[in-house]
Amino acid sequence: METVILSDIHLADAEIANPRRPLWKAFKRKEYFIDGDMIRLIEWLMANATGPMELILNGDIFDFDAICKLPDPPPSPIHWLQRLRGLGSEEWMSLFKMDCIVADHQPWFDALGAFVRAGNKLIFVIGNHDLEMYWPAVQTRIRAALGILDTEQERVVICDWFYVSGADTYVSHGHQYEPYCVTPDAVNPLISIGGRPRVRIPFGDLANRYMINGMGYFNPHATANYIMSGPQYVMFFLRYMLLTQPLLLWTWAWGAAATLVITFLDFLRPAMRDPLTVEDKVTVIAERANATPAMVRQLAAVDVASACTNPLMIIQELWLDRGVLFLLTLYAAFEIILTVNYVLPISTWWILVPLSLLFPLFLAYSFRVKPQTFTEPLLTPERAALIARITGTRMAVFGHTHIPELSQIGPLLFCNAGFWSPAFADPTCKTRLGAQTFARVRPGAMAERSVELWEWPVGGDTPNVYDIPKAN
Repeated sequence: METVILSDIHLADAEIANPRRPLWKAFKRKEYFIDGDMIRLIEWLMANATGPMELILNGDIFDFDAICKLPDPPPSPIHWLQRLRGLGSEEWMSLFKMDCIVADHQPWFDALGAFVRAGNKLIFVIGNHDLEMYWPAVQTRIRAALGILDTEQERVVICDWFYVSGADTYVSHGHQYEPYCVTPDAVNPLISIGGRPRVRIPFGDLANRYMINGMGYFNPHATANYIMSGPQYVMFFLRYMLLTQPLLLWTWAWGAAATLVITFLDFLRPAMRDPLTVEDKVTVIAERANATPAMVRQLAAVDVASACTNPLMIIQELWLDRGVLFLLTLYAAFEIILTVNYVLPISTWWILVPLSLLFPLFLAYSFRVKPQTFTEPLLTPERAALIARITGTRMAVFGHTHIPELSQIGPLLFCNAGFWSPAFADPTCKTRLGAQTFARVRPGAMAERSVELWEWPVGGDTPNVYDIPKAN
């Protein structure tokens, strides 16, 4: 059987153009949806199929973090922070966000439904941006949007964080191997807040909700568009935000503080576990993933530790350390001038002297701190050896990093399927970044399956083998 794997599509609601801020979240507008290209890919797959196929949508297919719409009226009170940055992760909130996605992408769901009705299998593997797919109500809504019969439902499977395809390929989004986005307990992702269950959202996604959602000129699908150096941030602000978002620093400061507080409050909350259903839950996860209960428990033990175990990593990633250090620098310079002024009256402009002496220390620290996101590979040789031993597979397909890759890592032939989300070089959305890539796992000359990287050109009608750019 042939298996096709896509990841990181990031479907969300459509952004309505704002005349006062024409570039605000322009990447979310309907004219940049990837739906048409993916629908043509699905049609091409069905037209060229030699038998039943397996389509795996490998995480971050839906972007619950990017949706800021609110129900009117809401079924229950909404916190002020959720009114500003989007709903939380209670079941009714997640269902509302799923409704928003379906409403703006129904043709995409129709194409997937036609794929299933043709006798093929559709697999969803949950990623970090669509963790809220965990809710039964959300899964029911997805199945309803596909428009398939009850007899066809068994060919649609929603997996918790991994899937074993054809007994030879381990498929996982990959966020469980990245400290900033890992779910601390993938088997039990719920926590209780105020007596109400919620999906525990990791730090990286909370940063998107409470910071990026309020800074709509930064494109979250292009890492280089929101992780920059200090001078790059200044130039970006002057070029795009000076007139339309002059209080960016305030937006960043309170958004970063909210992210920090909520991240650690949620991290410290115990996972919701029912001792009487622990084994049942593991068994269900295993059945969906073509695995055994032992595999589920062993793979959960392979997950990396959350960055929340090292608070300094979180503080540095939010730039809060540099913000506090800058304020301390200003305070120290001001205190020096006050002290001198007490003995010898001088102009307040003399503050520039101690500031010029202290500021190089601030710059030295700032340049020394580097972003840690994706600095370590998702799949290391040691991790590959463990996964191969646990699952008995010889290939692995991930997503998450948005960087297409095909290489041998330890005993596994590793493929990163890349991404499809609309990434652009700047807020004008004139220069598209990356390629719409996907993985194909299919039998070769010796009947043994192998994995390849393919690309669907933007606006194209047929795919081609993807030529991975060589590093300089």
